[in-house]
Amino acid sequence: MRIAVDAMGGDYAPESIVLGVLEAARNYIDSPVEIVLVGDQDKIMEVLVKNDGQKIDNIKIHHASEVVGMDESPSISLKRKRNSSIAISASLAKEGEVDAIVSAGNTGAVVAATKLRLRYLKGVERPAIATAIPTPFGVSVMLDSGANVDSKPYNLLQFAGMGVAYSKYIFGKENPTVGILSIGEEDSKGNELTKETYKLLKNSHLNFIGNIEGRDVLKNKVDVIVTDGFVGNVVLKLLESIKGTIKSLILNEVKKNFLYKLAGLMMYPMIKGISKKGDYAEYGGAPLLGVDGICIICHGSSSPKAIKNAIRIAVELSRCEVNKHIEETMQILSNCQTDN
Repeated sequence: MRIAVDAMGGDYAPESIVLGVLEAARNYIDSPVEIVLVGDQDKIMEVLVKNDGQKIDNIKIHHASEVVGMDESPSISLKRKRNSSIAISASLAKEGEVDAIVSAGNTGAVVAATKLRLRYLKGVERPAIATAIPTPFGVSVMLDSGANVDSKPYNLLQFAGMGVAYSKYIFGKENPTVGILSIGEEDSKGNELTKETYKLLKNSHLNFIGNIEGRDVLKNKVDVIVTDGFVGNVVLKLLESIKGTIKSLILNEVKKNFLYKLAGLMMYPMIKGISKKGDYAEYGGAPLLGVDGICIICHGSSSPKAIKNAIRIAVELSRCEVNKHIEETMQILSNCQTDN
C-alpha cells in the first residue's frame, strides 16, 4: 500500500508532518506500506536528515513546487496552483500511483481536489467527512462534518449508511445505532431536512433510534450522528474549543490559592488521562467517505502523533475494505427506497 502525505499542509509543516511520517514509517518498516511525502523536496529532506530519516526505505519524496495556504479559496487556489502538494497528492491517487491521501492542509482544498480527481463509490451521490467524537462512554462518528454545505434528505440517508460501515469495521460496533442531530427528540421537531431524513431512515434497514439533541453529542447516545455539513462543522468547531476552555478554567482556579495548587498537582495524572481520551491526535484525522479511494483529512495543527495515527487509519480503511462495505450499504439503501 502506498500513501501520499501532503508534507506542506498544516500550521507546522513540513516539520510536524515529516516527523509523524517518520514515526509511522518505522512502525511499518516490515510491512508492505510505503509513504510518499509530497512537497518541497529540499525542505522535506532537511527535516529527514536532521532526524536520521533519509535512509528509511519505505519513505519516498515526490516534489511539489507550490503550497495552498490555509486561508486561500479552495477553488481559486486549485486552479492557480496545479503543482501544489494537495493537487499533486490527489493526482497521484487518480493515476493509481498511491492508494491513499493524508493531508493537514486547507480542508476545502483537500475536499475539492479529491472530489474533482477521484470518482465516487458506486451509488454514492455525495461524499462526507466522518469525524470521530470521543466521549466518556465510547466513540461516536459524526457526518457530515463539512464536505457539503447544503444537503438533501437522501444525502443524509447515505451519510448514515457510510457512517455505519465506518463505525462497524473501524470501531468494531456490531450493529451501530444511528440518530439525526435535531432540536428535539420528537419526530415532528426540526426543519424540513431533518424531518424528511427521519422518514427515510425509519424505513431503512439501519439501526435508527430517532432524533438526538446537541446535549446528546458527548453522551455517546448513538454510534453514528447524522447531520448536514454546515451544522456538523459548527458542532465540530465548538467541540474543539471545549478542551482549551476547560483547561483555562482549571488553571485560573488553581492559581487562586496554595491548597488549589496542591490539589491540582495531585489530580494532574487523572486530568492528563481525561485529556488523552478527548485528544483528536489519538484518532489522527477524519476520512472523506464516499470517494473511490482513501482520503484522510487532519486538523491544521496536527502533531506528529496525529499524522502517525492518520496514516494508521488509512491503512485500516484499506485492510478492512471499508469502501467495499460502503458500496454494499448503498445498494441496500437504494433497494429499500425502490421498494417503498
